[in-house]
Amino acid sequence: MIDLSDLILHMPFTENTFCEALQQKSAAQTLEAYGKCFTNIQREVCTVICIQSPARICGRIKFLSEREERSLKYNSSVLCSVKGRRWMELSMEEQRAYVMRLLDALEVTDRDKRLKVARAILYLAQGVFDECDTETDVLYWSRHNVFLLYDMGIFTALLELLSMEIDNNQACSSAVRKPAISLADSTELRVLLSIMYLMVETIRVEMEGDSPERKAAREAFKTELGSPLYNGEPFALLLFTMVTKFCSMNAPHFPMKKVLLLLWKTILVSLNIHSSESLLDTYNERDPFKNDDARDEEDDPEDVDSGIEGEVDPLDRDVIIQPPPPPPPLRPPTERVSFPKGLPWAPKVREKDIEHFLETSRNKFIGFTLGNDIDTLVGLPRPIHESVKTLKQHKYVSIAEVQIKREEELQQCPMTMGEEEVEETPAEILYLGMLPSLSQYVIALLKLLLAAAPTSKAKTDSINILADVLPEEMPITVLQSMKLGIDVNRHKEIIVKAISALLLLLLKHFKLNHIYQFEYVAQHLVFANCIPLILKFFNQNIMSYISAKNSICALDYPHCVVHEMPELTAESLEAGDSNQFCWRNLFSCINLLRILNKITKWKHSRTMMLVVFKSAPILKRALKVKQAMMQLYVLKLLKIQTKYLGRQWRKSNMKTMSAIYQKVRHRLNDDWAYGNDIDARPWDFQAEECALRECIEKFNTRRYDKNQNTEFTPVDNCLQSVLGQRVDLPEDFHYSYEMWLEREVFSQPIQWEGLLQAQ
Repeated sequence: MIDLSDLILHMPFTENTFCEALQQKSAAQTLEAYGKCFTNIQREVCTVICIQSPARICGRIKFLSEREERSLKYNSSVLCSVKGRRWMELSMEEQRAYVMRLLDALEVTDRDKRLKVARAILYLAQGVFDECDTETDVLYWSRHNVFLLYDMGIFTALLELLSMEIDNNQACSSAVRKPAISLADSTELRVLLSIMYLMVETIRVEMEGDSPERKAAREAFKTELGSPLYNGEPFALLLFTMVTKFCSMNAPHFPMKKVLLLLWKTILVSLNIHSSESLLDTYNERDPFKNDDARDEEDDPEDVDSGIEGEVDPLDRDVIIQPPPPPPPLRPPTERVSFPKGLPWAPKVREKDIEHFLETSRNKFIGFTLGNDIDTLVGLPRPIHESVKTLKQHKYVSIAEVQIKREEELQQCPMTMGEEEVEETPAEILYLGMLPSLSQYVIALLKLLLAAAPTSKAKTDSINILADVLPEEMPITVLQSMKLGIDVNRHKEIIVKAISALLLLLLKHFKLNHIYQFEYVAQHLVFANCIPLILKFFNQNIMSYISAKNSICALDYPHCVVHEMPELTAESLEAGDSNQFCWRNLFSCINLLRILNKITKWKHSRTMMLVVFKSAPILKRALKVKQAMMQLYVLKLLKIQTKYLGRQWRKSNMKTMSAIYQKVRHRLNDDWAYGNDIDARPWDFQAEECALRECIEKFNTRRYDKNQNTEFTPVDNCLQSVLGQRVDLPEDFHYSYEMWLEREVFSQPIQWEGLLQAQ
């Protein structure tokens, strides 16, 4: 039987042999070659489609592999079961009834029938594009159908099928024995993951015209994904299990690209409980000039041009990232643009910085110190008083510092502080589920990142991440080879994008939930060599990576299903699209830089790792990418290690030093360019990591390991309640009860008087 839904199956594939056959043969010849197993009704449907437009059929196929082209099927069940009527013509009740029939059919025992029904559901989720004439119609009906599928309970049914496929030991054993894995080994998994990804991504995005029912469905879906509703654990943990099984070579046929994309979007949906406004309030990052009167003032003439003549600012914009803006309209020559005076961000001071400033001042003027006292200013001159007042005005207490102080109090006084009330947030539930196997998850993600990095060399013992992109038979023409090469590169780029975004999300949300959860994940990343891995990723021609063109616009969805397929040649494939940069690769680079910033911030031992691995020249090359956000995080990484690079490096890189001074936030008494910070001395770096690890272990033990501190558990000393407890005895004890009674009770002399005497 040939099923139309294979036509819809996964847009990003590799080959187009079937399209070429349609273009070279007539409709009758095509049916004779591909439709020997058709029924009469299916032949009529396929004849109409082929005669209508062979190019339109080709437009629905995006990077199909040769194997999938040979097994291309037409989903006649969708077309025939509605008795000749189009899906758009059905009423809402008829559509719900049809989806209910599909839901019932998912429970059949026949594997092929289940797969056929799943492909029909995938066709609905992709927007019944065969009935649409424009891309807008495809997107509209895709969104309509996805909310309908979720309302009918399709997602839960798909989750059960996915669990069955994951636990299919026969398929795993067969894949392990195979010398080469191809697309044919993961057909069922790819269908299920594609439907679930479309549902997660579609429901996640909020549209302006959404009805109250859709908004309620979105909130319910977020709660469902973040709650332990699937076998007592969140849905994300099931996907993490797939990642670890794949990296341990127990399931090499798992389509990792789709798993990682679905995992990323699932965590993005389930943990996205904070609005952007609340995050800004949390991190105190509001624009300091939003309500500033200085906006109305004009700059002094000498402040307008502060650049050095003949010197090129390394942070200037470039057309490689942003196209040149249209010329501004002519304005009167007397009009000037006013800018606020001051810094574009509010300076911050830690309490530790105030303590260090007072310790230095007391040693200089008095000759002794007072420990952690920041209030006593006796004996200090008046300018020191004013300096301390200014520092306290800009004092910033982060959530992390509050949580660390609270944790110290709970550790010191476990009885008087009482039991801590932990809110069951989605991040807390996810961390609790990941805690037993967190190191395995981190190592698996970094293994995949290493395998997908463009600088990695193929090794015989490395994992095969191309199982869901390579066809069974290798291409034989130059055009097919070029298309396969583009798809392989695109496949790796998507994996890097998903892993980088996933790690950044975990770090951000765990840091919001509790600082020691963030530190635990960050320490596992450091111990798994995440820092040298990211530096190795950037140790390439980063400009070429940012401007890579590993995509074909004509095959993008939904463009390919509503427009005629142009003739693809080697020249058109080599030219690529018209974009001057690849947003996917730029996104990945920024994410990796942010991860590196998060795990090295205020950690001098990890900053020294950047110095040891010679990251400064690698990061300087990344400054060639003229994009403001990427350059900001590169400069932050250079700033934290400047004090260790020596005077000669600072002297020969004055442009970089100037860029750091202009673009990066500084503390009021920040000594970033020189090695005078007492915390930056290199003699106790190992002790710093050990102390942090000890704090993390104490936190995890106190909060999550409830079986350890048995001396703190209450003991019931009441005789009546102890004797009144019901004890469940094992079944075999009942058979030998009389023997036990004779041996342990009747045969043993008991001194009752001695038991009753007071000790």
